[in-house]
Amino acid sequence: MGHRLSRIYTRTGDGGETGLGDGCRIAKDHARIEALGCVDELNSHIGLLLTEALPGDIEPCLMQIQNDLFDLGGELSIPGYVMIDDARVDRLETALDRYNEPLPPLKEFILPGGSRPAALAHVARTVCRRAERSLVRLRRDAPIQDVSLRYLNRLSDLLFVLARCLNRAAGGSDVLWQRTPPADGKSPTRARRVKTP
Repeated sequence: MGHRLSRIYTRTGDGGETGLGDGCRIAKDHARIEALGCVDELNSHIGLLLTEALPGDIEPCLMQIQNDLFDLGGELSIPGYVMIDDARVDRLETALDRYNEPLPPLKEFILPGGSRPAALAHVARTVCRRAERSLVRLRRDAPIQDVSLRYLNRLSDLLFVLARCLNRAAGGSDVLWQRTPPADGKSPTRARRVKTP
C-alpha cells in the first residue's frame, strides 16, 4: 500500500469521484467501483457471520477468505494488479470437498434459512453471486483475471455448503422448498417444443 490513512475524511470525493490505488480518479458509479463495493459488502457479511459461534474449523476458513477478498479488492483498485492465484481457488475446492463429503445428497431445492448462522451464510452467498456478476460486467470494458471470477464462483458454492453444515451443527436440517400445487389442482404440464420451419 502506498500510504496509510491518517485522516478519515478528505473531501476529495464530494464531487462524485473517487481515487483508485494507481492514483487515477473515476466516477463513484463506475463499474469498477460497483465491483469493489460488492466485494467489500461480501467481506462485511462474512465478518457478520464470524460473530456467530461456528463449529469446527469454519472460523479460520472464513477468516482466510476475508483476507482473500481484501486482496481481490486490491486487484480491482489497481487495474492490472494481480493478487488472486490458482492456489486460492484450489484451497476453496479442497474446503468444498471436505465440508460437502458428510452431507446427504440433495434431492430437492432448499430455501435460504434454518439457523441464524446458516441464514447469514446464505445472505453472504447471494452477495457473492452479485459480486461475481459485477466483475463479469466490468470485464466487458476492462481486463479482469479469469481466476478472480473462478474464486468468486467457488466461494458462492462453498457458502452454500457451509449453510447446510451450519444447519446440521445447530441440530436442524435443510429447509426444503415446498412445491405449491396449481390453483386448479392439476399437475403442471410440460411446455411442448414447437418445431420451427
